[in-house]
Amino acid sequence: MNYQEETQEFYMSQLPEAVVEGNVLKAPCPFCQPKGTGKRGMLIVHLDPESLFFGYFRCLMRCQPGGFPIYFGKITNMDPAEVPGVDLDREPYIRDIQYPPKNINGEIKKFLALMGEEEYAYFNQFGVSRTVLDEMRIGYNGRYLVYPYYQEDGNCYAARCVVPGKEEDAFWYGDEAFSADQFQIFNIQEVERCEGGALFITEGEDNLLALKELGFPGIGVPSCSVLEAIEPEILANLKNILLAMDNTPEAQISSRSFATRLGYRARILKWPTGSPRGYNFVHLAKEKGKDFRAAVSSLLRTSESYSPFPSPLKEHGDFIRYLEREKGKSLLGLESGMERLDHALNGVRGINVMGGQPKAGKSCFFMQITTEMAMRKVPVIYYDFENGRQKIYNRTLCRLSRLSEHEIRKGELEQGAGDRLREAEQKLKELLHHFRIVTDRKLNPEIMRRQIDFLQYETGKDHVLVVIDSLHKLPFKDLSERRTGIDEWLRHLEAIRDEQGAAFFVVSELSRDSRGKYSQTPDLASFKESGDIEYSADNAMILIPNWDPVDPISKGERKSSLWLVASRENNPGKIAEYALEYPYWGFREL
Repeated sequence: MNYQEETQEFYMSQLPEAVVEGNVLKAPCPFCQPKGTGKRGMLIVHLDPESLFFGYFRCLMRCQPGGFPIYFGKITNMDPAEVPGVDLDREPYIRDIQYPPKNINGEIKKFLALMGEEEYAYFNQFGVSRTVLDEMRIGYNGRYLVYPYYQEDGNCYAARCVVPGKEEDAFWYGDEAFSADQFQIFNIQEVERCEGGALFITEGEDNLLALKELGFPGIGVPSCSVLEAIEPEILANLKNILLAMDNTPEAQISSRSFATRLGYRARILKWPTGSPRGYNFVHLAKEKGKDFRAAVSSLLRTSESYSPFPSPLKEHGDFIRYLEREKGKSLLGLESGMERLDHALNGVRGINVMGGQPKAGKSCFFMQITTEMAMRKVPVIYYDFENGRQKIYNRTLCRLSRLSEHEIRKGELEQGAGDRLREAEQKLKELLHHFRIVTDRKLNPEIMRRQIDFLQYETGKDHVLVVIDSLHKLPFKDLSERRTGIDEWLRHLEAIRDEQGAAFFVVSELSRDSRGKYSQTPDLASFKESGDIEYSADNAMILIPNWDPVDPISKGERKSSLWLVASRENNPGKIAEYALEYPYWGFREL
């Protein structure tokens, strides 16, 4: 006998007067206490085998909160072994909470008595009846609606007070300790009643009330941010958890994060296409009226168990589109403009780390390559912790105009030089549409992700080049743990590379040898405090000058050799020699 058959037989045996009509079992409610006429309410049990709420019972007169077979067995004092779905070896999850001796149960009753016609009319706008409000013990204190947050022990220690229709005007009343995020679960006792079954989690109490009017079980949180504080163990004995947060990007992010912690039991409801920002069940109820139930049922039918994996169909489609984009390209990565560098790397892609001693020209090298790429409409984010945006712009202007900084500042230029400067200024203006400099010392990986998203959106491109100058000056939580911090950042760069299709140029420092000198032999071990570079970098390069970088009056031609010392896919070796064209702050590939 399968679970569906076992459950139907269970209810039929416990409700002798039951009859089954289609997918619904009906019987006189055994929990009603007849008064006056002696009439009892009707108990119904949902028996649609395709429904997430199969086995859910409830009294139409709401004499007793509904639930699933395990809860039915508890309130009728049955032997657990006789109840379908019971795991006799399961240890119940009990939160480690010390409940105070004082509660606000009495005050909640007084607030309930203050509810008037105006307050009931507010809820009636989205179909919530007085019966449901009484069941959920919603009150009024003269200005604010009072939503009581009862805890698992059956007592209320804190309530949320909200001005009707003005969610931003709210405060917590009662024991301050019980207004902490971990206690902000509205109707938490429903979790026990839904053991072995399903329930909704809504954002906002009113959305839950709209569902309760339809007879659905659920709990609520005042804000999607509270999901982070909910321990998944609280919901461990549920088969399905339906996340119905408001239609906002923040709510979707919170839902996905929480669903990842819950696993396959979580389902994120998707609002109808074209729904406005902030859309929720209250809006849906107002919009659909009598068709609200059908609209909710439609959302349930289209819901799917959350998966952290992309669907095979999407995965295949993404790969085919990738192949279409790559057709006809001579390089696998982005073109840098440096012929020998492009040949050595097969285009710029992945994480490319370049080391070099101080003043060797690392920043200048990347400034040139990335601004040239931006002129070809490649989106570039330049995270600069070394030079400052004005120096980057000045050097770019010098290179484009073939004028020194001194000549530009002098202001009096010959006609040809003036024309070059005006042309360079126009080029700089145009490239800035695809070139962004960030100097934020509070940068973190999540901010970096969002900035990449923004630039891709603004430029309409699905690729982006990220420059980090330099790896050793990225913000760390603890400066004393710089080595650990660098390795952690490298892990995040790997994830951003894989998930957002970003390519990286990363400037790194080199270590000195025992004599305090920088080695002239290109070696992966030369990178400073960066043990994970050999694992994280797709390409590791070292720029070695053949001139003294600390000699400001060096008169000879300044040449530097660029070496590829490690690569996942390319052959290590010398890439090329580059001549520094001073004072124009540009490199020429020899």
